[in-house]
Amino acid sequence: MDVVLENSWKEALRDEFQKEYFKNLTEFIKDEYTKTTVYPLPKNIFRSLDECPIRDVAVVILGQDPYHSDVYGKPQAQGFSFSVPSNFPLPPSLRNIYKELKDDLKVTRTDGDLSDWATQGVLLLNATLTVRAHQAGSHQKKGWEQFTDKIIQTISEKNEHVVFILWGSYARSKKPLINQSKHCILEAPHPSPLSAHRGFFGSKPFSKTNDYLKKQGKKPIRW
Repeated sequence: MDVVLENSWKEALRDEFQKEYFKNLTEFIKDEYTKTTVYPLPKNIFRSLDECPIRDVAVVILGQDPYHSDVYGKPQAQGFSFSVPSNFPLPPSLRNIYKELKDDLKVTRTDGDLSDWATQGVLLLNATLTVRAHQAGSHQKKGWEQFTDKIIQTISEKNEHVVFILWGSYARSKKPLINQSKHCILEAPHPSPLSAHRGFFGSKPFSKTNDYLKKQGKKPIRW
């Protein structure tokens, strides 16, 4: 099966594309885009991978689903976890992420587009890469989770000294996929307004990430 994807990821995941679950997933997604509105746009499904080749991955921030709503008649989802297009209103979780970033590193961000993080080696990966418009979780358990679990495992196996940022119980459930002897795992409650006050605020993930990367001789992230 020919999947349009950045070359290093295409090579690393080549065997996955031949598996029955991925073929079934592909048919399901094609059908969904044909008969209903699905986010993100097809060209952005693999954007998190396209803009962060496997050799460059220094940090992984794991989300669960793409945003399923639109703003100004355009989708919020743009292929990155937590990120929204430039000049869109900030979703609640992203507002809290920015609040923690300011408290942690005194960095102020107002624009929700996180593509500059991606190009520095931050893989902004959702566990499920597509969703029906206005139907949260509608593409869960269709095969995406098996595919993105393989991505996490591949990074753990092929890369050295990656920071995995796991916010919330769902992201934390992915810990067994990661070799903790050679990577750094930062855990905290989800930045959602429902849980951020339970320990997300004050967790200092951004300074901790950069401290770890510098200790490993890697470039810190310009958050």
